[in-house]
Amino acid sequence: MSELNDILQRLEPELGPLSGEPQPLRGGITNRNYRAALGGEQFVVRLHGARTQLLGIDREAERRASDAAAKLGIAPPVAASLPGCLVTRYVPCRALAPADVAARAEEIAQALRAFHDSGVQLGHRFWVPELLEDYERHLRARGVEPGEDFAQAVAVARRIAHAIPLRDPRPCHNDLLAGNIICEPDAGRLLLVDWEYAGMGHRLFDLGNVAVNNEFDADAEQRLLSAYLGRPPDAGTRAGLKLMRVLSDVREAAWGALQTRISTLDFDFFAYARAHFERLHAAVAEPDFEEWLAAAPG
Repeated sequence: MSELNDILQRLEPELGPLSGEPQPLRGGITNRNYRAALGGEQFVVRLHGARTQLLGIDREAERRASDAAAKLGIAPPVAASLPGCLVTRYVPCRALAPADVAARAEEIAQALRAFHDSGVQLGHRFWVPELLEDYERHLRARGVEPGEDFAQAVAVARRIAHAIPLRDPRPCHNDLLAGNIICEPDAGRLLLVDWEYAGMGHRLFDLGNVAVNNEFDADAEQRLLSAYLGRPPDAGTRAGLKLMRVLSDVREAAWGALQTRISTLDFDFFAYARAHFERLHAAVAEPDFEEWLAAAPG
């Protein structure tokens, strides 16, 4: 708590005096999050996890993305930023299950399209094949042999990148778990939170990422793509979305493997990585995978 107390003291001149005890917020497997009252208003204070730069996180890109998204009305306003933490205004909200996210696929698509087309430059690149090179280097630096699962994931990422190269990087969120999509009370607007993996990346990755993390079926995928494009998707775009679902699992599996070595949080990262490696291998074993590679927009 000493780190939190120190940061709250540094925030008081800007946001006002602290009242009451900060309350920990559940969720999150990279950082520690608290709800705190400063100057009579409620804020979310996020303390950055240890060694998170090794995961491909750029804190300046996170701040820029959070601020740009807030100005678009799709994220809570940024209140302050200090070394080691980011502070946003607290928004009363309810948690969403993956089924809730899928039911509102069109709204997610419109929010992502607005951010992708916002023109904000994040100064940080997010592309999974490149991330894997970094993750492998960090593992080897710690005396860890990445193993066969990791090697297979690298090979899959290369094949997908060849089929759908990153030619027009756009500002992307890149971490669209259900927990990072919140809803104002009484089915109000959706907001996207936790922009720490934001970077210049592939717009289809965001769509595949939200689809796989929230268990979209074919109907939800169709609604997501149609709302994003403003027209029904062609076969190549549908194939691209499927491949980006797989690439999302590549990233999550490799991320979990690295987190087992660097995180100080009480979470079973080994099981997390294992689950994503298994889902990845199952997807690649399906005959559809080769068809998606052949049909991808290239």
